[in-house]
Amino acid sequence: MGNIQVYPEAMHIEDCSSRQLSKEMVKKLVLQSQEAKKRAYCPYSKFRVGAALLTMDNYVFTGCNVENACYNLGVCAERNAMSKAVSEGYRSFKAIAIASDMDDHFISPCGGCRQFMREFGPNWDVYMSKPDGSYRKMRVDELLPASFGPEDLSMKKVFDIPNEY
Repeated sequence: MGNIQVYPEAMHIEDCSSRQLSKEMVKKLVLQSQEAKKRAYCPYSKFRVGAALLTMDNYVFTGCNVENACYNLGVCAERNAMSKAVSEGYRSFKAIAIASDMDDHFISPCGGCRQFMREFGPNWDVYMSKPDGSYRKMRVDELLPASFGPEDLSMKKVFDIPNEY
């Protein structure tokens, strides 16, 4: 039996105390999403996507898309990174950078990923990038306007709906 290698789930970033990221910090986050893209498992679509998620505590979790022969069981890079962060106890995020191989326009998260991001708040940044490192910044609430979130579940509801069989 060989040695077991332990890989850290997240990397801590220093000098990132404010919610507003510097251009240098965004550049690093985009670069990490490009590196994560290299690990994508996409034998069917050949569409690599990587994500790098920055927590409020300045940890970065990366993710890549992982496809499956049963197509709907695949996992997007953004949800992969967020799930890794949540599994390690993180629930508050500053930003996420997303990378793909498209050079003619910026990669945008799918609808499912937008809703998944929204679960953790409407007011954090999404950096959609191109392979050359350029990016477009939007907030979660801009990507998913008039969204449904956890707070909607606590709103007053009608509970006396008859159960019809």
